[in-house]
Formats: sequence, C-alpha cells, structure tokens
Amino acid sequence: MSVNMVELSVKAAEPIRTAGILQQNRVFLDFFWDLAKPDQEVRLKAIEDLIQYLKTNNKADELEYTFKRLVDGLGHTREAARPGFSLALGQVLSSFEDVPLQNILNRIKDKHNLQAVKKKLLRNALFGNLFGVLALHQSSRLSKEPQVVLGCVQLLQSLSQHRQHLKDLPTKTMMDILTEIPEEVFEEVLLSALQTDLASAFRTPEQLQLLLVALQRFPQTLKPKKLKKLLGSSTIINADNIPKLTEVLKMAALSVKKERVLPAVVLDLLKLSLKEDSFQLFWNNAIVNGMLKEQPGPTHYLSFRLLGSALPLLSVAQLKEVLSGGVMMHYGEHVVSAQKPDRFKLAPEMDSYVSDFLQGCQDPDKQLAVMVGFSSLTNQGYPVVPSVWRVVQHLQPAALRRYVEWLKKTFLQPRLDELLDFSTRKQKDNQEGREQKENSVLRLRKWIIARLSSIIDNHQVKRQEDLIMDVARFVFFHAFFSAKKASADIPETGGKLSVPLDDKTRGVLVNSFFGLLLSMHHLPQSEESAEGAPANQKRALGVTADGTMWIYHLVQYAQVLLNQPKHVQSSQPFSPEQRQAWDSMLESVANLNKKAKKGPTAENTAFQQLFLLVGMHLFKAPEELLDIMKDLQSCVDKAQEKKTKKKKKKKQATEQEEEPEWVEVMVDILLSLLSQPSRHIRQVCKAVFSSICPHVTAAALTAILDVLDPEKDEEDCAVVVTDDNKTQKKPDEEDEEEHDEEMEEDDESDGLDDDSDEDEDDDEEDDEPMEEEEEELEAEEVDQNFRLELMKVLQQQNALATEEDGSDEDLDDEAMMKLDKGMAALFSEQKKKTQAKRDEKTKLHKEKTLVRDFRIKVLDLVEVFVARQAGSPLVLGLVEPLLTIIDRGMSSDSDQQEQDFLRRAADIFRNQLCRSKVYCRTVGDRQGELHDLLDKLMTTSQKLSDSSVCLYYFSASLYVVKVLRGAPPAESKEEQPADGAAPHDLSFMGGVDVDRVSSVFKEALSSFMSRRKSPLSAQMFTDLFNRFPVLCVNLLDAALQHITSGVRVHQQGQACVLVLRAMQSREVQQLLSGAPWTQLCVKVTGQLTTSLQQVPQADSKVVKEKVVKSLELAQFLVKHVQQQKLSVDLEPLQKVLQSLTGVITFKKTGKLEDTYWAVMKLFGVMKPKVEKTKPDKEEQQVPKKKKGFLPETKKRKKRMKPDSEAAGDSSASADKPGADEGQAKKKHDKKTKQKRLADGAAASQPSPAKKGKTHSESKAAKKKKKKKKQKKEGGGKL
Repeated sequence: MSVNMVELSVKAAEPIRTAGILQQNRVFLDFFWDLAKPDQEVRLKAIEDLIQYLKTNNKADELEYTFKRLVDGLGHTREAARPGFSLALGQVLSSFEDVPLQNILNRIKDKHNLQAVKKKLLRNALFGNLFGVLALHQSSRLSKEPQVVLGCVQLLQSLSQHRQHLKDLPTKTMMDILTEIPEEVFEEVLLSALQTDLASAFRTPEQLQLLLVALQRFPQTLKPKKLKKLLGSSTIINADNIPKLTEVLKMAALSVKKERVLPAVVLDLLKLSLKEDSFQLFWNNAIVNGMLKEQPGPTHYLSFRLLGSALPLLSVAQLKEVLSGGVMMHYGEHVVSAQKPDRFKLAPEMDSYVSDFLQGCQDPDKQLAVMVGFSSLTNQGYPVVPSVWRVVQHLQPAALRRYVEWLKKTFLQPRLDELLDFSTRKQKDNQEGREQKENSVLRLRKWIIARLSSIIDNHQVKRQEDLIMDVARFVFFHAFFSAKKASADIPETGGKLSVPLDDKTRGVLVNSFFGLLLSMHHLPQSEESAEGAPANQKRALGVTADGTMWIYHLVQYAQVLLNQPKHVQSSQPFSPEQRQAWDSMLESVANLNKKAKKGPTAENTAFQQLFLLVGMHLFKAPEELLDIMKDLQSCVDKAQEKKTKKKKKKKQATEQEEEPEWVEVMVDILLSLLSQPSRHIRQVCKAVFSSICPHVTAAALTAILDVLDPEKDEEDCAVVVTDDNKTQKKPDEEDEEEHDEEMEEDDESDGLDDDSDEDEDDDEEDDEPMEEEEEELEAEEVDQNFRLELMKVLQQQNALATEEDGSDEDLDDEAMMKLDKGMAALFSEQKKKTQAKRDEKTKLHKEKTLVRDFRIKVLDLVEVFVARQAGSPLVLGLVEPLLTIIDRGMSSDSDQQEQDFLRRAADIFRNQLCRSKVYCRTVGDRQGELHDLLDKLMTTSQKLSDSSVCLYYFSASLYVVKVLRGAPPAESKEEQPADGAAPHDLSFMGGVDVDRVSSVFKEALSSFMSRRKSPLSAQMFTDLFNRFPVLCVNLLDAALQHITSGVRVHQQGQACVLVLRAMQSREVQQLLSGAPWTQLCVKVTGQLTTSLQQVPQADSKVVKEKVVKSLELAQFLVKHVQQQKLSVDLEPLQKVLQSLTGVITFKKTGKLEDTYWAVMKLFGVMKPKVEKTKPDKEEQQVPKKKKGFLPETKKRKKRMKPDSEAAGDSSASADKPGADEGQAKKKHDKKTKQKRLADGAAASQPSPAKKGKTHSESKAAKKKKKKKKQKKEGGGKL
C-alpha cells in the first residue's frame, strides 16, 4: 500500500519527467524493502548500501524521497521494520549534515499527528513519533540545535501520557537525550520544559529516574537551592522524603515483576545515598523498615537484588552492617522456604551477584567480609549457602587463607550469638533450649567440615600447598585426636574446643577426612613445579611440588602426633600390637622409598600407596585392618626377596609348596580391602593389582573368580557383609536422623568417600513394596497362630458368646479392664514378632546388596587382568566363569544392581577378552584341553534356551579357535604379495585340529537347521565363516545340503544366506580356486533348482522371504558364472525361474519382484512394461444419489412404462422447448432411473443383505455407512 502511494506522489510531483523513480532505478527502491525485513543483518546491509548510494549519486530528489519513505516507515505496522527505518533515518541525517533537523522533526509531527490519526492507527502513530525522536537522537546532532532538543522533549512529554502502548520508553528516551546534551543547553532550553516533570519526581519511578539522571549530568545547574525550589528540600534522600521514596520503590518493584530484574532507578537512588552520605538512612528506613514490611513478594525480591548489586559500591564497614541486617535475615528465610520445587528461587541470582563481585574486587578485606557475612547467615546453626559454594574460586589467596582461618576458629569456638541465626515457624514451635543449642553447634560444625573439604576438592580455587596441608591436618587431628596441652610443633593443639566434639561430629570428620584423602589423591601437581617438565608429559596426580605423595605427608604428621602423648591424646589409642604394625608400615615405606630412588617403578609406587592408605585406615578400624597390615608386609617382603634372590628358588621349593605364594596372599588382602566402603581404597587396590598382574598365579586368579561365583565362598561373603554393616552403621544412622532437618545442599557434602551408602538408601526405598508383598504372603500363617492366642485370651475372660449364653449380656468394668490388658499384651507381642521378621528381611537384603556391590568391585580386578595380561594363558581360565555369570544373570529376575553387574561382566567378556587384538599365542601343551573346552562350549550353547546367552558362548568358541590357531608365521607375512593373501597363508590353522573342530561346528550347524527352536542364529555362523575361511570351506557342503533339507522354510532361507556369504568371501574363492570352485557352483545350481521347484503355492510371508534369499544366491551365482565363463549348466535353473511366476503372485514392485527380474535380466529376459490404460469414464462413473433419496430396495415397486413409450415421451419432451415444470421433473426422474438401471448389479446385488440387517451391526460398520452416505449426499448436491 505504502509503495503504491509513494509511486503516485512521486509521479504527481514531477509530471515533466518521462519516467518516475520506480521505473528509473529499481535498485534504489529495493533498499526500502530490505529495511522492513525481519532479518537484522539484511536491514543493516540495506542502510549501508542506501547511504553509499545517496553519497555517490547526490541527487536532491532521491534524498527527498528517502526522507519521505523513512519518515513514513517509522510507524510501520510490522514491529521489526520500525527500528530499521529509525536507524536508517538517523544514519542518513548523520551523513548529510546540511539537512536541518527541524524540518525532519516537523515532517515527523505532520506525518504521525496524534490529533488527526484514526483510532485504529493511533498505536502506529505513537511509535512513529517515538522512533522519529530516537532517529534524531541517533544522528548525534541534537546538541547543535537546541530548539530541536526542546521540540523532541516536548513531543516525548506528550507521548508519556500513553503508557498503555509505550510504557516508560518516552522517559527513557529523555534520559538518553540528557546524557548527550551539554549543560548550557539544559540550563537555557530544557530546564523550563522539564520543570513540571522534575517537580513531580516522587510520583512515578520514571520521573524519579529522570531527576536522578539530570542530577548526575548537570550538578552545577541543579544545585541544592534549585532542588529546594523544585522539591521543597535541598536533598532527595531525607527523613521527609523517605515515605515518598518507599512508595516509588514499591511501584518500581511491581513494574518488573515479570522481568525479574533490578530497576535502574533503585540502584541510582543507592548511589545517590552514598554520595549524599545518607546510605544508612536510606537502607534502614526505605528498605528494611519500608520494603521488607510488605508481604514476601516483589518488594522483598527487589531488596535482595539491591543487596547483591550494592556489594561493589559499599565499604568494608557498610558491607558488615548490611550483611548482618534485616535484608539478610529475610533472604535466609526465603532460601529455606523456597526449597519446595514449585517456589521461586532467588538464590541463583544472588550467587551470580556474589560471584561477579568477588571476580571484580581485588580487596581481600571486602572479599572476606562478604564470605563471612553469607557464611554467618544460619538456620538453627546451619548456613543457608551451600557447603560447595562455587564462588570461593574467585577469592584472592590472602582472602582465602583468612576465610579458612575463620572457618577453623568458628569450628573450635562456635559463637552462635555472633551469627545471623533464624528459625522457621515450625522450628520455633519445637525449640527446646539447651538441646536446640547443642544441635545448632553440631549442624554448624558439620557444614564447616564440608566447606573445608569442598575448598580442597574444587580445583578452580586458588589455593597453595601449605593451605591444603593445613586443612588436611586440621580435619585429621580433630577426627582422631584431641589436644591436652599446647605444643609449638603442633599448631592444632593451640586451639581449644569451647564445646567438646560428640560422636556424630567425629563420624562426620572421619568420613570427610577420607574424602579429603581421595581428593588429594587426584590433585594435579602445582603449575610452578610442572613448568620444568616436558610439554608432552602428563602432570602427576596426588603429589606435591617436590614429588612426594600427599598421603605420605599426612602419615608423617600422624607419626608426630603419636610420638607426643603428653600434648596429644588419641580418641582410639593403639594397642601395642597395632602400634607395632604402624611402625613396621613406616619401615616398609622407607625401604620402598630407598629402592624407588635407584629406579622408580609403578609397582613400588602402588605398594607405597597401599601401605600408607591401610596405615591411615588403622585409625578408623584398627582391629579389622591389623591382620591385613601384617599379611601385606610379609607379601611385600617376599615379593622383594623373590626379585633379589632368584638363585634360592630350588632350595625353597619345599617351603613354598607348604606356604601359599605371596601373590595369592596379596590378592586375598586386596579382596578384603575391597570390602571396605571407600572409593580411594578401590582405586588404590586397582593400581596395586595392575602392578602385580605379571606375577599372578592360577591359584590367585581362582580366588578372585570364587568371589564372583555365587555358589562358592558364601560364608566368607556373609562375614564381609557383617563387617561392612558394622563399619557403616554410624553414618547411616546419622543420615537418617538429620535427613529431615538439613537442606538439600548438605547431601552433596556428606559421605564423599562412601559409594555404597547412597546405593543402600536407594535400595531400601525400592524394597519397601517388596517387603509389604512378602508380609501379605505370610499373613495366613501368622493369622492362624495369632487367632488361637486371641481365642485363649477371650475364653479366659469369658468374652466369647456361646449358644447357652445370651449375646446381649455385657462384661463388667473389671472384666473389661483385664480383657483389654490381655489383648494389649497379645497385640504388642505380635507387633514385635512382625517387626523382628521385617528387620531380618531388611538385614538379609542389605547383605545381598553389599555382596553384589563387593562383586562389582572385584570385577575391577578381572578387568585389569584382562587388559594387562591378555596374552597370558591364565586368561583362558576366565572364559567359563564369566560365561557362568552371564548365564545366571540372564536367567534370574534381577534388580538394577544385578543388571549393572551383569552388564559389566558381559562388557569385559565380549569387548575386552574376545575382541582383544592381544591374545594368548603360545598354547603349548594345552591344545587338547582347549579342544575339549571348545566341545563343551558348543554342546552347552545348543542346549540353551536364550539366544542372547548363546551368542556369548559362540563368541567364546570363536575366541578359543583363535587362540588355538595362534599367529601366522612371520615368513609368510614377509612373502605375502601386494594384491592379496596367498592360498597357503589362508590355509594356516596353527594348532587347530581342523577335522575335529569342523565336526563340532558341523554338528552345531545341523542342530540349527534341524531344530524348530534353536538358540543359534545365522549371524553366528556368518562370523565363523568370515574369521576362519578354512572351517568355512569344510562346512560349506553341509550348509549347501540344508537349502533343501532344512526343517522349516526359514532354515532353508538361512542356509541360502550362509552359502551366499561363503561364496562372496575372497578367501574362500582362493581356497577353492579351479575345479573345486566349479564343482561348488554346479552343486549350488542343483540345490537352488530343487529348492525353487519345491516352493508351495501359498503366498505366505515366510515362503516369500525364503524365495528372496534363494534369488539373491541365484543372482550372485549366475553373474559369477557368466563373468568367469565357468562350465556350469544354468538352463534348468532358468526354466524353474520362468515357471516361478505361476506359483507366486508378483506385485508391481517390491524386494521379491526386483530381485527376480534382476536375475532374469542376467538370462536376457527383461521385465515386461505394463501399458497404462485409462479406464472408460462412463464405466467408472458411480451413481450419485440426491439428498433424501431412498435406495431401490426400499422404494415401492411402480409400473414401469414400455421402453418405446419412455423413449417417445423423452423425445417428445425434448422437441418441446416450452415444456412445463412438471414435465421437466419427470424427465429428470427418468434419467436418474435409467442410470440406476444401467448400473444393474451395483444396485440389485446388495439388496438382500440390506433387508436382512439386524440391530447387532457393529459401530464401525455404521460409521462407514454414514461416511458413504455423506459422500453420496455431497455428490447429489453437486
């Protein structure tokens, strides 16, 4: 519309020109079209091109037309177009400074006149004026023309009345204009125009912000005297204005309710209060006593956002004041109450505010004040910020050190009165004085421990090694020791506990310490020490800058504590035997260190880690680990002796027969350590086993496999479970008691080193319905016994009604009391029995869960052994045990944990054992044993019922054949030609008894082809053929026979697939090259001919699939015979194929049809082309019934006139053009009747069925009938 109007105006303005702008330059007009497009890049490109075009051509009429189009586009109906036209107008004005801005402003006012515009176009006109002013502002020329500035401001003032459309955009535009004009222009021109707006600054947030912007830009003009004239006071923030400011702040909070942001006017007010030195007045009266007196909602959220935004602006004293006031208290209540999922949470916003502040602030004092302030906000002792608060990573090293010192001091001497503590309503109702105070101390200490641990665990934190060691020493000291007397050598003895540590806190400390050990085990070496290392070398983990392990430093610290009993007391003192084990551990580590200096090895490092870790765990469970420590020391000693004294093996042979090998003892130690609920121990055990893998014996491997076998070693497993339960009892009880009290953040910090605790909790929740079902099953048995006891009680009190007694006689009060006591005792006893049974079931289930978890850990050792010793003959002993695990796991109804165990075992077996490129190549004297194993595996696989389990057994059989074959000789590899493998290379089978193995697989193949339900599949034999061509050649005849002799049609098709895959193999073609290959082709041709002759006429899906497989084989065979020009008679096959069309009905297209014609094409027979014939329209026409017409069977039979009379009448009526309406109607009826009669059977055949219809017709049939009727009615209307 606008384009057409422009065309007319241009042509009318210049009638002399032979062609208007439209016809003159289409490129020029396309710029304006692009300005209205939604794509921003297209609009920006159009603006650049337009300005370049105008500067190049420099034509006055085009410039005039440009201004007209741009001003018109300011009020465009498309929202995306308005900014494009506005920006274009501003850039054009900036480029052509000789154009007066006043003319453009007048043109904007005239074009988008609010008085003359229609009501429907008022919104467009409003935006046209607004974007016009924005364009003038963007031209950067407003400051040069003061009158235009005044006109723009006046126009914006008139627009500000239409808030329903423009909201606060006019006021914001005025603020933008004020930021660019000089003070002289403001004082001379704008001050008088803006006087009304500035005087009413306390009415709306926009007007207040306008005043604040003017104060910031023109402080010399708006002096206190001028402010007093405008507002009645020389300052904005004072006691008289606080109520007005509070109301404005409330309005601002409601205006951004949906946007969830901090209004700019609020932050400007805060900055002004700091400038006027009235921050305390503003904060306490306007925010705390004003905004926070409202109900929780937008006003509270605005206060919290203002607190976060104010952090960079405040001094240290102001930060401490604000962070210990009412806003923080309300923020803490919000965080606690917003834990429910549907509540709005402002905590993430506050985290970003604090993170931005810490990142931008370089003052350690301010950083410390903020961290201490937020950490001091507690809910009954527990801080509301999470213990793993990520903002700590932005702290400066000095601030971090001071923050850690504050945490340690608060742990030792918790002063709850110095914290900003609050309680919810429910907590206030349940408060009980002293107990509540002790509970608060426990909660605070628990959070502090988790906070210290998370600082070490977060690798982004800028912490130094001495700080890490300081935290680890602090946690270790208070977990296992207490100070008697201060010592200069032990700084931790200097701090005294104001409240003694209870057992729960010590339990948390112990768990946190071992979690710290795990974190330190994964700590990368500091960057300073890593600078000298080569670029490609990985940074060492778990060591300090000098290369010493972190845990070694902690062991040395523990030794210092143990050697000073006067100053330090252990919470669990060592017995003499335990102390001796500790000392011998230190000695063993020292010996390993000496040997490591000569030549460091992974084995030495692993043994050191194991010694040190078991030594640290002595403090936690000394009785359990004492024997393990002794065995470990003897094992390491024997291992070292074996290396240094190899010559004495023969002399000690008899002794070694009596005593177990050191590796076997070491494996037993590792298995017992794996029962400990510690991820750190699990990782160290894995590393140690990796280092001793080359020394593992068959007995040691058997010990590992016995653990994985459910039927073996059940008693030992039960012992392990019992021990685990004892060690895990305290943390579990603690978690259950405090689960309801503490917030969600606490869950992330507890039990860092305990994987199985969480699993146990989950399993307990999952098993509640299971326990209920079991109780229901036993209810009948319980009811019988309970019923007898109940009858006895009732009979003793004569409470049972008999035939002789009356039923309406009541017992007296004394008898009733006795009866109640007896029944209460009976029900109480019954309840105890039920609870005892339930506890027993829960205990048994926990034991099963722990056993499964233990076996999953033991699989780590199996995985390590397979990865490190894949070429060892011992790996062959893993095949059957792993298959047994998979078989039992598949057949049992397992829960999630059992499925994880099964999935892990299957992955180790298939991906790391069977598919490994490294395998045992030196079978030695075990060839007979492996052949027996192969027989056993294949026999078992045929008896299985699950095909998925059979797949693993078949993979194991292929693995055994691969091991028996071994690697081909090196000479044959060197002599191998470039074009492919030589035949003698392909026939190499190493130690495989080809006849025996072929008979085994031949038996399996016949089982697959002769059984209706076989677990074997064609894909298994395809893998066998691909990997072992020699066996493929031996099995080919058997597979070929089953093309016709398969028990089912499906098996016959699968036999075709196997033969096809075998013939497609290059290796098989090379092995059978020459006459054998020709004979094979002849046999395949005969079998295919016989098979296709036997195809039944039934068009079943299975038969068609078999025919497709046969045709695919025939296609390869015919093509190959023709290419190689082999002497094979294909004529019988061709005849059978030609007769196949009479047996099976072919469609136009499909896999069967396409494959068939592809084969026939090889014989020279092309697929016949079907000519598309258009059906006769008259024959295809369906009679269309009019609305309301009855079917023929429902009509009354009328006398039909003879055909001659009907023809005569019709011709007579046709000859008379002036026939009346009745005759025309008769004519129409006759035509429709003739049409129906012509269709004959279509109308007459369904009539009996329609007559015989009953009320039992289905709904689907009725719907069909309705649809057909509607279609016919539609046709009648047409």
